[in-house]
Amino acid sequence: MEIGVVIHGPDVVDSGMAKKVLDILKAYGNTSAMMAGTIGKTAVLDAHLEDVIDIRKSLKPSRCIEEFFLTKDIVILLNHGKTTNNGIIFANIVVSRMANHTIKPLIHIERPGLPDGKIIPWNQKSLDFALKMEKVLELEMTDVPELITPISVEEQGHRIVRNVYGVNTREKIMVNGIIVGFAQSEDIQIITENGFITQIKGARVKEHGLEKLHGYSQRIPIDLNTCWVKSGPLRGNNFSVRKNAAKLKYTSNEEKSSQGSGDKIKAVIIDHEAERSFELVEGAQLAVTIGDDTTDIAGDILYRLRIPIIGITDGDIDGFSHMKQIYPGSTVLRLQSGSDDIIGKEIRRQIFDGNDYAFFDSTNILRNKIFTLVNNILIFSTDY
Repeated sequence: MEIGVVIHGPDVVDSGMAKKVLDILKAYGNTSAMMAGTIGKTAVLDAHLEDVIDIRKSLKPSRCIEEFFLTKDIVILLNHGKTTNNGIIFANIVVSRMANHTIKPLIHIERPGLPDGKIIPWNQKSLDFALKMEKVLELEMTDVPELITPISVEEQGHRIVRNVYGVNTREKIMVNGIIVGFAQSEDIQIITENGFITQIKGARVKEHGLEKLHGYSQRIPIDLNTCWVKSGPLRGNNFSVRKNAAKLKYTSNEEKSSQGSGDKIKAVIIDHEAERSFELVEGAQLAVTIGDDTTDIAGDILYRLRIPIIGITDGDIDGFSHMKQIYPGSTVLRLQSGSDDIIGKEIRRQIFDGNDYAFFDSTNILRNKIFTLVNNILIFSTDY
């Protein structure tokens, strides 16, 4: 039997349960696993599981399941939500985004290892194997859900209201990876008009986050039906940071040097896309990160890959609950308030010729170009 496991988020890895579940599943057939979620990929690296859990793809959980449906006999969604109810809401959203969730047996394992954990069979085909998992994991199995609960969205013409569930007071609220508010209650509604967020009920809005989300002067609308909304910390503190390089095809600087253009080094720009860090840095020896939170998150990820960064920040940081590491040889620049995004665009235009990556004769040459560009607005820089 071929078994596919879609793992979501870092907590199920940090708890040790991802490895335990995968080890158990080996007794039932050939098992393949992939991680959905950037911070979850970081957890995989810290746990030295990159040879067991595929972290090279960047697919949404629903797409991961559908991909496994093509080649596997059974697919399992493995998650550890803030609460069991939060995890079940998450699974409902995932399943509701699938074209057909009944093609193959689909089982959701939520919060394994904890007394409130659950086994949820998502179709009748799942029942036999779900019963086996109920016994071996000692978790309660639910009935097959009668209805799939999609994202709760009310469409009122130009105005769309999305109800956000499972939010705790004082948590950060993120839309497509950008912090847009801070919860002041557990009843949160995000409201857009013509695709632009005009109000977040139950929260204190972060205006600069909304500007980033909508692309500043580009005025990029969003779709509340499909955008990614998350609340709370990116990761807990129940893990040890990996010190040695991960064994991915693009993590060795020695190997990467042969992939460049002659003896030149490849540098990439990560501009408010920390969640795509694994994709963007393939074959690179250096990353320029734009924004305070992007620099923290991407720098932390790239620490595991032994890739230094040049971080462009301006002090607009929201303090993610996440232990930050930055690889030696990195430099983080602190600019005048409100200038990191402007400088990011100029770095891309003037130094990278409008591209996402470029080749340079050395790291110092790139660093000097950036220092020259920011000279008049640089407050200080920190070397790591």
